[in-house]
Order: sequence, then C-alpha cells, then structure tokens
Amino acid sequence: MDAQRNLTVAVAGGTGTLGSAVAEELRGRGHRVRVLSRHSPDHPVDLTTGQGLAGALAGCDVVVDASNSTSPKKARTTLVDGSRLLLAAEERAGVGHHVGISIVGCEKVPIGYYRTKVAQERVVESGPVGWSMVRATQFHELVAGVLAPLARCGVHPLPKARLQTVAAVEVAHAVADVAERPALRGRVEVAGPEIADLRDLALQWRAAHRSRVLPVPVPLPGAVGRALRAGALTTGRPDVRGTTTFAQWLAGR
Repeated sequence: MDAQRNLTVAVAGGTGTLGSAVAEELRGRGHRVRVLSRHSPDHPVDLTTGQGLAGALAGCDVVVDASNSTSPKKARTTLVDGSRLLLAAEERAGVGHHVGISIVGCEKVPIGYYRTKVAQERVVESGPVGWSMVRATQFHELVAGVLAPLARCGVHPLPKARLQTVAAVEVAHAVADVAERPALRGRVEVAGPEIADLRDLALQWRAAHRSRVLPVPVPLPGAVGRALRAGALTTGRPDVRGTTTFAQWLAGR
C-alpha cells in the first residue's frame, strides 16, 4: 500500500476517545474517513449483529477498529464476536488492512476485560485480512476519568499500580502512521513517557485541581494486585514513546 496516496479509512468506534482522535488525525493527513458507530448519521453499524457493515466498508482500503464496550457483560460480544463479523465483512469488501487496538500487557493481568482483549487479538491474528495491532498503555484520559468521579465522593480509594499513561492524541498519531503502511502482521507498542504509581498520579490530579479529596490506600490482593504492582501494564522499550506527561496533560486541560 502506498503511504502517500489518499486512503479511504473506516474507523469503527470513531466517536470514542481514541476513535475520534484517530479520525481527526487521518482527516488532517488528507485521507477520506468514515466514522462507524451505532449512532453515526452516515455509517451506522452494529458490531454485535453485523448490521450496516457491508455498506459502510464498501470501497474502504483500511479499517481501524477502535470499538469498545462500557458494559463488562457485553464486552466479549462486541469485541470478540464483533471482530469476527467485522473481519468477515472486510474480506467481502476487499479491505486490505485491519488495524486493531489493544492494551500493553493485557495478557499479564487476569481480569475479565483484559482477557477479552487477548481473545480479540487472537481473532484478528487468525483472521482473513492483513492486520496490524497497536497496543497502547492506559490513556491519561482514562485515569482522569476514574479520579474525577471518585473525588466527588470526597475520597480517592486507590491500590498501588505502576502505570505508564499516554495521551490519546499521541496514540492516535501512531495508529494513523500504522494505517498508512502495509499490514505488519505484527504489533506496535505505544507508551507514555514515564512510569508512575497510580497513587502518585492521583496526587498530581489533586494538585492540578486544587482538590482536598482524601487519599485512601486500598490493598489489592491476589494475582491482579501482584501484576499491577509489578508494572505488568508498562513497557521499558515501546516502539513509540509519547512525550506528554500526565502532569503536562492536566495543565493543558
């Protein structure tokens, strides 16, 4: 695939935190972008049933799958079963490159959502369409989105967890780079510029918001706690390293 020519790219989940940033980045590079979601006015699709996919993917060169599910009960249906439907529709439409989105270290943390992401990766890797997988660490937006509602309760009850948060726009830039290239049949890891404990990130959030919310250390026992404390969701040698720290991102909000 010639990275210089304009591409037609479908972004599944293109209204979400990452998907919307990917769509904006691709448009800025001159590509034609179709935003796919249940409520899209132009390309409504339902990944749980496959409805709308045939028309939405006709003529597309690349599909970026930034879809997600906020419901733990529906995550597997949307992400795993939905990936099968999406890939089958891509094959029929002649799409040459599927760009999946996953999480750095998801195979190391034994919780349901991360297991679902591992299963989704396997579906993509064994599927009928050339693929690339972009694995990212947790977004700054995700951490802030957890801390803000907790603060309204007056406390930050948090376990120890080593994270390497990254700005979603920096991940979007990396995803767009991958989408412009031929399918890798491999992974690209994107991570933030520094590793910090979740409790330290909460201190930065409280300072940025001049909040007096009470920090409450919470132990997290078992395999999940051990994995998070050991930094399972971080990487020392990412392929792409973001430059914006959590504190800088907070200052720019």
